[in-house]
Amino acid sequence: MTKYINSKIVTRLLCFTVLLASVSCTKVDRSDDVTAGDPPPVPGGFTNSSQVAASNLLAYWNFDANNNEVKSNTAPTNAVNTTSSTGIKGKGLTFNQGFVLYPTIPALSTANAVGSCTVSLWVKFANNGSKLTSFFALSRDVNVETSWLTILNVASETGNHPASDENLYLHSWIGSYANGNRSGGDNINDYGNAGVDYQKFQGANKWVQYIMRYDGASSTIDLFANNIRVSNNNFRVRNGLGALVATVPTRVVLGGFPNTSTGFTNSPTEGFHGLYTGSMDEVRVYNKALSDQEINALYILERQGR
Repeated sequence: MTKYINSKIVTRLLCFTVLLASVSCTKVDRSDDVTAGDPPPVPGGFTNSSQVAASNLLAYWNFDANNNEVKSNTAPTNAVNTTSSTGIKGKGLTFNQGFVLYPTIPALSTANAVGSCTVSLWVKFANNGSKLTSFFALSRDVNVETSWLTILNVASETGNHPASDENLYLHSWIGSYANGNRSGGDNINDYGNAGVDYQKFQGANKWVQYIMRYDGASSTIDLFANNIRVSNNNFRVRNGLGALVATVPTRVVLGGFPNTSTGFTNSPTEGFHGLYTGSMDEVRVYNKALSDQEINALYILERQGR
């Protein structure tokens, strides 16, 4: 009887041990959900997205309480066809052919504010086959700007591709007014040989982190989608452009180009311009070209809601 009982106990202990081992060896959860407690740091020692290049963060929109720019608490002067919605981290903002226009934000309105810079934002959108889409623009003032090609345009070539195309075609433009007139450049994840000149990226109707990085020291512009550099190698270096110089005061537009459609009286709305349909969250503007490690950390932490 004792032998029988002992063997049953041993058998149960073995089964419990196997069960524990199977639980500990289950497949890694790729959703990156963070449980309660102290989260582990990501490379660079960061545990929260607010720690990434904190001293270089000029402006930030999280849309949690309202549409104000968080650091300066600047409220928009106009918001058209936008509603609060679920974001990648807390609340986000949904646009239905809409835009948001801001008055001058002091940190973004000095001549050398974005000499080197990074614009990071999360967007959820699709191609539309008719209109170009702009997510973020830093421009000259509403009565001064004469062109949609301004200081910073973070956009996508949605108009050249049908809604059935799941690839995203990111396109950003930068401009400098060092000599009074605009000198600029751009980069795009299109044109040439895919996989060699640029990287294709599938992400239609999904949350995607889109980063535009410009290094004024090397005159290099790059685009990132979900921590992958997708920009065209042929257009990276813009020799001679140098650190960007802005004409102040400046204005910010989310969801549209600086044109008559968004309140810029002297900047014509081109036929290929559209207002944004989609969602946006976690918009950040830095006065430095973030390192690859910082971009990686920002992507991981924001995706985890940290």
